[in-house]
Amino acid sequence: MQRILAITWLTWKAAFRFRLFLVIAVLLLAAVVGLPILIKDDGTARGFTQILLTYTLTTITALLGLSTLWLACGTLARDIEECQMQVVATKPIARWQIWIGKWLGIMSLNAALLVLSGGCVYGLLEWRASKLPADVQKELREQVLVARGSAKEKDLSAEIDAEAKRILQERLKNSPVTTADLPEVQRQIREQVKAEMQVVPPGYQHEWQIDLGFAKNHLRDKPLQLRVKFNAAQKSPSGTFLALWQVGVPETAKLWRTETPMSLAPDTVHEFQIPPNLSDTNGVLTILFANPNDTSLLFPLEDGMEVLYPEGGFALNFARGLAIIFCWMALLAALGLAAASFLSFHVATFFSLAMLVVALSSGTLADAVESGTVGVGNEETGVAGHSEADVVLIPMFKGMLTVIRLVENFSPIDALSSGRAITWGELGLAFGQIVLLLGGVIALAGIVLFGRRELATAQGTQ
Repeated sequence: MQRILAITWLTWKAAFRFRLFLVIAVLLLAAVVGLPILIKDDGTARGFTQILLTYTLTTITALLGLSTLWLACGTLARDIEECQMQVVATKPIARWQIWIGKWLGIMSLNAALLVLSGGCVYGLLEWRASKLPADVQKELREQVLVARGSAKEKDLSAEIDAEAKRILQERLKNSPVTTADLPEVQRQIREQVKAEMQVVPPGYQHEWQIDLGFAKNHLRDKPLQLRVKFNAAQKSPSGTFLALWQVGVPETAKLWRTETPMSLAPDTVHEFQIPPNLSDTNGVLTILFANPNDTSLLFPLEDGMEVLYPEGGFALNFARGLAIIFCWMALLAALGLAAASFLSFHVATFFSLAMLVVALSSGTLADAVESGTVGVGNEETGVAGHSEADVVLIPMFKGMLTVIRLVENFSPIDALSSGRAITWGELGLAFGQIVLLLGGVIALAGIVLFGRRELATAQGTQ
């Protein structure tokens, strides 16, 4: 361990020698201080706080991520190119100890920078919140500066798939479909079935049954929030639509209704508070929506209806969010060091950035996988085109998406800006998937490649 810590200290010295630590620290502090002046919000304290959290944490993550890749690639590749590694490697220290020492050095630098910038963001938020009126501050601490749990309706994927399969079998009996077009037909039928479960026609009602689970035991006398989002089939002259709500146990006194219709805008997330103690004895909350408009409204199954409830304080939730960002940095450090283990500095940097771009392109990969092809579709018929490369590329894209989603499934910035709870379980899962599993595999590959690299030969060929 003493040898590893010696390499860690050398990494710190290199970072200060190249002024990297000081430059990044100044940039981070400038972002924290400058962004509140530059950003525009909706004029509310809640909107400003959400945008401030999103922009500052995104900027911190981007700056730390790029500096981590640059330092990880440079601290190993530069040492080899400048013949410093040859001197270190002759000491009684194993190659894997050098690799781990550099990774620990980079991560300790990241920890210091993340604590510095994160502490400034938290202090700024608390300072601005303390200057607000009492009623506004109360609303802010109930909806943003808080850790709220979430409950949704049960997953209906199985029911959708079963109904789509039944409709497909009936259609194939009447009109056979070619093998090439079958995936697209399946997708279209599934989307139709899914749409029927989401649409509320004019004059109709829609009911959600949401199980609060174990949370019901500590939610007595605590108000909840409904988070709703819908799309409209047609535009409204006023830009909004009327909504009537009823929450509680049907045919009992435990009911809450809107006295007058709410006016809500489509394609927008709305949150409003409902009274406490409206669930039944099993913790199931029944929500009824009536559509008094002249057009159909669609509530997406993924995020159309959600119940939010208080679960903890903001400070600890914020710390857990920073910890997940730290896990991302650990993965980037392993990626950069692994690339530098067998490539020159410039090539390793290019390779690492290319991998980062691929990870950020997960939406494009997901669209290709969902459509089952990378070909260009026919705009007139709406049918996706197909390519011979699909046989190779689609399975490859599926594998890449599986790896990317190990990291992408955790979104601390979105959670913090919307006041959602980041649980210890989520943090533990993030550490396991991002650092231990994915980062561990990359680190093992980097250590093996670095151990097999012939330093003298590599240097002599230049």
